This record gives sequence, structure tokens and C-alpha cells, in this order.
Amino acid sequence: MKLKIVQAGDPVLRQQSRALTKKEISSASIQYLIELMRNTMREAPGVGLAAPQIGQSLQLAVIEDRPEYIADHSTEELALYQRAIIPFHVIINPKLMVVGNSSAVFFEGCLSLAGFSALVKRSRRVAVEYLDEHAQRQGLQASGWFARILQHEIDHLQGCLYIDRMETRSFSSFDNMGRHWKDLPIENVRAALGLG
Repeated sequence: MKLKIVQAGDPVLRQQSRALTKKEISSASIQYLIELMRNTMREAPGVGLAAPQIGQSLQLAVIEDRPEYIADHSTEELALYQRAIIPFHVIINPKLMVVGNSSAVFFEGCLSLAGFSALVKRSRRVAVEYLDEHAQRQGLQASGWFARILQHEIDHLQGCLYIDRMETRSFSSFDNMGRHWKDLPIENVRAALGLG
């Protein structure tokens, strides 16, 4: 079963999501929701999905970057994005901390802004403390693309969309991004768009 992904303009995407209790996390309803979110993310396909995106204002997100998602990328692209396979994670009640002051700008999309993309500056390294699907406390450090995904999904739990952080002149349909900017280095894209 696949859940409906709500689109920008739905008020749930702009709300501060509520934390889940350990008892709630262990409940059959939340366990089933996690399974539905995983299925929905994979069918979309996407690398992350937050509960607000399926209409639930809860501090819950799922993340996964599958082998087939990166198979068509060159070794150079994967190195540039610092992108690798990410196993399935359930992130509940997360606390995100930026590590260091290094950042990167790349195109970013969102299942709740279907068909669009924009350049977004994100921290290269983050640390996250969270509860997993068993209500166990976990922590991780992530860099590169994994750090970007975590920041994007945790933003959703705070009512923030990537368009709040984007370089507005870069906002583009996927078609036009692919046609005009896909194969250019980011600094060339930024220069062509007058972004310095």
C-alpha cells in the first residue's frame, strides 16, 4: 500500500510536529505507519520521507538511499556529492547538530514539491540523536549526501521546506534543470544565474 504524499500549500507541512512517546513508537499503529512510509518512499521513489509529507504531524522520518538509486551515477559524481548507499533508517524525535562550518551547495528536490528543484546550501557534516523504531536511543554522524538528507527530512519535522533555504534564482522544473544545468559544475550554474 502507498500513502498519498501531500504537496506544498498543505498546512501540515508548515506545522511543528509533535514528539512521539516510547509507548506510541511501540504501538501497532506507529509500526504500521513506519512500514507504509517505507513502501511509499520506495515507490515514489525517494531517499527520505517525513510524516508531515503523508499528512501526519509527527516527529518521524524514514531514510534510505538504495543501490539502484546511485547505479547510474559516475564515480566522479558520487565522489563530488559524497554519496553512498544508506541503509534503511527510522528517525524519531531527532536532535540535529551541525559539525564544523563546512557547507556545500547542490540541487535538491522534494516529494512534496513534485517536479521542481533548486540549489540549497547545507552543512557537510551533522550529528543526530534520535529514537529508532524500537524506541531505542541512537546517535549517528553523517557527512555529504547523507547529512543533506538528514537536514532535509528533519527540516520537515519543524515545518520547513527546502524552498525556505534555496537560492531562489535557481528554482527550476526538473525538466529545465536537466536540460540546462544537470551536467554543469555548480559554480558555473551559480555564475550563469547571477548568484556570484
